[in-house]
Order: sequence, then structure tokens, then C-alpha cells
Amino acid sequence: MATHAVATNHNDPQFGKATPGKIGMWIFLTTDAMSFSGFLIAYAVLRATKDWPNPIEALGGVGLSGFMTFILICSSVSMVLSIDACKGKDREGMLKWLLITIAGGAMFLGIQVYEYIHLYSLGISLTTYVNGNNLFGSTFYMITGFHGLHVLTGVIYLICMYRLAFLGRFDNGEYNQLEIAGLFWHFVDLVWILVFTFIYLL
Repeated sequence: MATHAVATNHNDPQFGKATPGKIGMWIFLTTDAMSFSGFLIAYAVLRATKDWPNPIEALGGVGLSGFMTFILICSSVSMVLSIDACKGKDREGMLKWLLITIAGGAMFLGIQVYEYIHLYSLGISLTTYVNGNNLFGSTFYMITGFHGLHVLTGVIYLICMYRLAFLGRFDNGEYNQLEIAGLFWHFVDLVWILVFTFIYLL
């Protein structure tokens, strides 16, 4: 079994190669991670201020956000399956799983818009919070909105990849571009898990 795995990787011309695109994406993700770290550190500092609300009570529980987390985790899995299908030159599988990934991202954004509308109706906006510290609304919308912008960017990115895949760009098993897109998407999913933990659970 181990011998077969080594042979398979050896026959994969892209295995273990740090292409310029991958290096560029890793550099971008590293700097982007610093931005998110700054937001989350600021949130951790500000939540020590007076009259900071209980996030679970203020945001109406964790059911909806937990479902959003589940959607993104599933979309990460479908992204992996799409890349695996590309490696195996399975055009139909690649397109199917990539489309499922896009649908998961779009669903996440739709739920986030619904959540924003609902919270705004309860008096939680970017500048106001009816029952206490108005910094809560500011940090909540800034962090989740910044992440939502990344999800939107990721969905557009994946749609571009889907178009290329549909036109036959990856039919020969060249999965490098898909893998780079996958790096971004996995990063977005990982960051949301941290955001979910910091804002909704702690």
C-alpha cells in the first residue's frame, strides 16, 4: 500500500512543487491572517470593557451560526473532492464538486445577509447596540463583514475556476490552479471557525 502511494506521488508531476502561484497565495494568506489576527485581538481587548453583552444572548443563540459553520466545513470537503477528481481526470466529478463548493459559499452569504437584517431589526447596528456597549455591534459587523467579503471573493474566484473547468482547462489533470483556489477557500473556512469560536462561543 505504502509503495503504491509513493509511486503514485512520484508519477504526479505537480506533487510537492511550490509553483509561483502557490508561493504568491501563501504570502497573501500570511498577510491576510495578520489582518484577521488584529481584528480578533481588538475584539478580545474590547470585550473587557464595561457593559459588554453576552454574545449568545445578543445574537440569538448559536444555531444559525453553527449551521453556517457546518456549511463551510462541508464546502471545504467538496473542494478537496473536486481537486481529487481533477487529478483523476474525472471531468464530471470535478465540475460537480466545484459547483457544490460554490453553492455552499453562496448559501453562507445568504444566511449572513439574513442574520444582519435580523440583528439590525433588533437594534444591533454598526454604531448602536440597544442594550449596552455600542462597541459590540461595531466589532461584530467589522469582523464578520470582513470575513464575508472574503467568502464573496472566494465564490467569485471559484466561479472563474468553474468556467475554466467547464471549458476544458483542467481535463488533462493539471490541478495547480484549482489547488491554489482551494488554498484560499480552506483559509476562509479556517478563519470562520476562529471567528465563530471567538464571537459566538467564548
